[in-house]
Amino acid sequence: MTGREILRRRVVLLLLLLFPLPFYLMQRADHPGQAIRFLFVGLSWAMSGSALFVAQNGRSIDQRLRLSGYRAHHLWMGRMLALWLIGVVVILPYLAIVTMDQPHVRRDALAVAMVLCVAVAAPFGLLLGALVPGEFEGTLLLLVTVGMQMVADPATTTARLMPFWSGREIGTYAIDHTDTAFLVRGVAHGLVAALVFSLALAAVSTARLRRHRHLRVLPSG
Repeated sequence: MTGREILRRRVVLLLLLLFPLPFYLMQRADHPGQAIRFLFVGLSWAMSGSALFVAQNGRSIDQRLRLSGYRAHHLWMGRMLALWLIGVVVILPYLAIVTMDQPHVRRDALAVAMVLCVAVAAPFGLLLGALVPGEFEGTLLLLVTVGMQMVADPATTTARLMPFWSGREIGTYAIDHTDTAFLVRGVAHGLVAALVFSLALAAVSTARLRRHRHLRVLPSG
C-alpha cells in the first residue's frame, strides 16, 4: 500500500529521484569529493522526507487497519520495507552517475554508503512522523538535522551523534582512499543508527497503536 501510494504520485516520485541531484552538481566542478558527500546528504534528506510524509498520511488509516486485524509491527515494518525498496531504486542511477563521472572512487564503498543512507533514513523519517504531530513541524526538525549534519565537523562528537554520519566517514574512505578504519567506523555507525531508529519506531508504534478494550463481558447472574 505504501509503495502504491508513492508510485501513483508521479510528480512526487520524480522529485524524489531528482532531489539529490542538485546536491551533487552544485559542488561537482570545484570540489568533486565534497559533491559525493553532499549527494549522500541529499539521498538521506529525500528518503527521510518521504518516510515522514508516509507516516503522517498513514495516521488516518492506522486504527482502521488495526481493527481489521493488522498488528502494529505489520504497519511500521511494511512501510519501512517499501521505503527501503524504493530507496534502492533511487540510489541505482546515482551510483551509475558517480561511477562514470569519478572512476577513481571506490565503487563498493560508495554503494555501501548509499545503502546505509537509505537504511537509516527510512526508520528515522518514520519515527519523526510518529512522534511529531504535524508535517510542518516534522519538516523543520528534518531540516535542522540535515543542516547540522552538513556544517558539523566530522571529527567532533556532535557529528558522530548525527544520524547520517556514516556517509561522511565512508565517503572519506571511498574518495580519499584512506585506511579501512574509516569504512569500519562508518558501517558500524550506519548499522547501529538504523537499528536504534527501528527499535524506537517499533516502541512508539506499538504504544500508539495498542488496542484498547472498550467492551467488557460481565459474568451472568
